[in-house]
Amino acid sequence: MTEYKLLIGGQLVDGDMTMDVINPATGEPFCTVPRASTAQADAAIAAAKAAVPGWSALPWADRQAKLIELADAIAARKDEIARALTMEQGKPLAEALGELAWTDGYLRHYATLELLERIIQDDETGYIAVKHRPLGVVVGIIAWNFPLLVACWKIGPAVLAGNAIVLKPAPTTPVCALILGEICRDVFPAGVVNIITDANDLGAHLTAHPDVAKVGFTGSTATGKRIAASGADTLKRVTLELGGNDPAIVLEDVDVRETAQAIFGNAFLNNGQVCLAIKRAYVHADIYDAMCGELARLAEAAVVDDGLQQGTQIGPIQNAMQFEKVKGFLESARAEGTVVAGGDVMERAGYFIRPTIVRDVTDGDRIVDEEQFGPILPLIKFDNVEDVIARANASEYGLGGSVWSKDVGRAAEIASRIESGQVWVNQHIAIGPHIPMAGFKNSGLGVEQSVEGLAEYTQTQVVNIKR
Repeated sequence: MTEYKLLIGGQLVDGDMTMDVINPATGEPFCTVPRASTAQADAAIAAAKAAVPGWSALPWADRQAKLIELADAIAARKDEIARALTMEQGKPLAEALGELAWTDGYLRHYATLELLERIIQDDETGYIAVKHRPLGVVVGIIAWNFPLLVACWKIGPAVLAGNAIVLKPAPTTPVCALILGEICRDVFPAGVVNIITDANDLGAHLTAHPDVAKVGFTGSTATGKRIAASGADTLKRVTLELGGNDPAIVLEDVDVRETAQAIFGNAFLNNGQVCLAIKRAYVHADIYDAMCGELARLAEAAVVDDGLQQGTQIGPIQNAMQFEKVKGFLESARAEGTVVAGGDVMERAGYFIRPTIVRDVTDGDRIVDEEQFGPILPLIKFDNVEDVIARANASEYGLGGSVWSKDVGRAAEIASRIESGQVWVNQHIAIGPHIPMAGFKNSGLGVEQSVEGLAEYTQTQVVNIKR
C-alpha cells in the first residue's frame, strides 16, 4: 500500500490527520491519505509566499523548461497514475490514460506561451509599455471529475507566470494530486508548488487568507459564489470555472445514426460528470422519434462496470453524495417524461447507474432546467428554430452549447446566437490548451487556458516615461 504525503515548502510531510479514499466501484476505502490542518494550510501559504521572489526572478524560459520537466516526470509514471485515477475517480482506464495524455499536452503547450511586453507608445514625447507581473500566492481548488488534468490547469499557468501555488484537490479524489506532489517536489524549488488535502473544511480559510492574491477554482456554481464572496474583503483575483447545462440543438437534416453517436459520446463522457457535457438535447420534431430510438439503443448497449475491467465504457458515479443526487434526478425523469433506456440503479456494490435516456420532457421540468452531472440525457422536441434558440438561452448557465446540421452555414448562424462561452458546430467538448475557456452567466468568471488564461495569473502594469 503506497504511503502518500502532503507537499509543503518542498518537503513531503504527514498530515495532522488522515482520511480514507473510497473506490466508487466498490463503495469501500482503498487507501488512507493525509489530511491537512489549518496550521498546515497556513504553512503552505507561508512557503509559497517565501518562494515567490526567487521564482519570479527566474527568466521566463527557465520556468517554461520546468513545465516540460514536469510533463516528462508525469509521463514516466503514467501507468501508475492512470490506475490510481481510475480507482479514486471511477472512470474507465482508457479514459484515465486519455486524461494523462490531455495533461501532457496542456503542460507542453503552456511551456510555449509567453506574455511579452507590449509597447503602445515610443516616440519623442514618451515611452509607454504594458507589462505583466506575477500576483504572488495563488490557491488552486479543483473538482473531482478530472483530478489530474484540472490540477495541472491550475499549476501550469500559475507557476509559468511567476507565482507560487497552494493546490487543494477534492476530498474524494486526492490521490493523483498527492502523487503529483511527489513529482513536483523533485521538479520545482521549495515552496513553488504546495499540495494539501482536506475534508472540505479548509476552502474558506484558504480563500480568505490575506496572503493569497488569487484563487483559481473549478467546481459547482454555489461553491464558486462562496469563493468570490470570501475573497471580496481583500479584492482577490478569482477565476471561476463553474457548472453548465449545455444544450445541443439537432436540426432535421442530420444523419441520425452518425449524430446520435456523437451526441451520446459527448453526453456520457466520464459518466456525464463533465461541466461541458451535453446536458439537454433539443431535437427537431421530424427526427425526434428516430433520434430517441438510436440514443436508447446506444445507452442499452453501453458496458457499465468497474473502470479497471477490460471493455468498460462507463464507470460508476464518483461519490456517494453525487450518487444520491443523480438518483433524485432519475425520480424526476420518471415523473416528468418517458424513460426509454436505463433509469435504474444497478444492483451491485458501488455507485452504478445505467446511462439513461428520457424523452417527452420540456423546459420547466427539473430534468431539463438543472444540471444533472450524471448519466442522464433529456431529449426535448422542437419545430421552430427561433423558439429553440430562446429556450436554449433561457438557462441560468452559459458554459457550452452546440448546433448539429449538414448545413454548416445555417448551423453557424444559429450557434452565433447561443449565450455560452463555448459554442460548437457538429462537435462538442472540442477544447484545447490554445483555446480560451470562459462562461456566460452562472457558468463562471474570467478565462482559463490559452494566453488569455495565462494573463489572468498576472497583474497588468503600465510603465509610462516622459521624454
